[in-house]
Amino acid sequence: MVALIPGDPAVAILGDGKPPEQYDALRQELGLNDPVIQRYLDWLAGAVRGDLGSSIMPPQTPVAERLLAALPVSLQLAAMGLAIALVISIPLALWSAARQGGLVDRVIGASMFGLLSIPSFLAGLLLIMFVVNDQGWFPRSQWVRISDSLAGNLHHAILPAIVIALSEIALFTRILRNDLVVTLQEDFVLAARAKGQPPWRIMVGDALRPSSFSLVTLFGISTGRLIGSTVIVEYLFALPGMGSLVVSGAQTGNFPVVQGAVLVTALIYVVVNSCVDLSYGILDPRTRRVHA
Repeated sequence: MVALIPGDPAVAILGDGKPPEQYDALRQELGLNDPVIQRYLDWLAGAVRGDLGSSIMPPQTPVAERLLAALPVSLQLAAMGLAIALVISIPLALWSAARQGGLVDRVIGASMFGLLSIPSFLAGLLLIMFVVNDQGWFPRSQWVRISDSLAGNLHHAILPAIVIALSEIALFTRILRNDLVVTLQEDFVLAARAKGQPPWRIMVGDALRPSSFSLVTLFGISTGRLIGSTVIVEYLFALPGMGSLVVSGAQTGNFPVVQGAVLVTALIYVVVNSCVDLSYGILDPRTRRVHA
């Protein structure tokens, strides 16, 4: 798809007005004269050996170096956003399910529906207007790495993480609330109520864990999705993450960078969701297979 984008990387590197021989020589050097399938197979052969190639746009650094610089930013934003979403959504879902059909349940449900309808770019712009521009509480277009300053890093990362968390809060709350409502009708929950256990202990100790299958699955999907889909948030806050790296690579025809970023994102997605599958046996021992 990157190869179909109009433009010539050789012209982008050398600029206009150069002799045709220079453009041809650079295309030959970068392998741009080879068919797309051949270029992909050559890259794939190197990727199997751990070599993701080098950027074809200046500075022509190894793709792995660029990914190592950008990946921690996206990983941190995704992790912070998901952590914020879990901390808020789990209590809300428990509260809503415990008061099924009541005023609290309806208010939380309507609030989550409204929150889910707000696009990320709009939420980001609103926070930038009121929290950054008007109040000046947070910076907008700076990034401090954890190795330089932990406090400075969190100060710069918290606002983008909140923007990422907003839609996840709505999804997590709705999914977990619905599963809790079903679990509360199970026989073991009714037995716990008959024994006179406190409602909070029933919700947290008995109903929460078996109701977490859909939440854990969604968590795994969201983790892989957020690594590569924080483009809007990274653009709004000018953050040097994976999203920005992929967009800039696609715009300039820098296909080795795009391919490397997509490969790493896919690997993370597979690993995270494999861990999610393994966690099912911990959440509910009944899902474990016993081999004679």
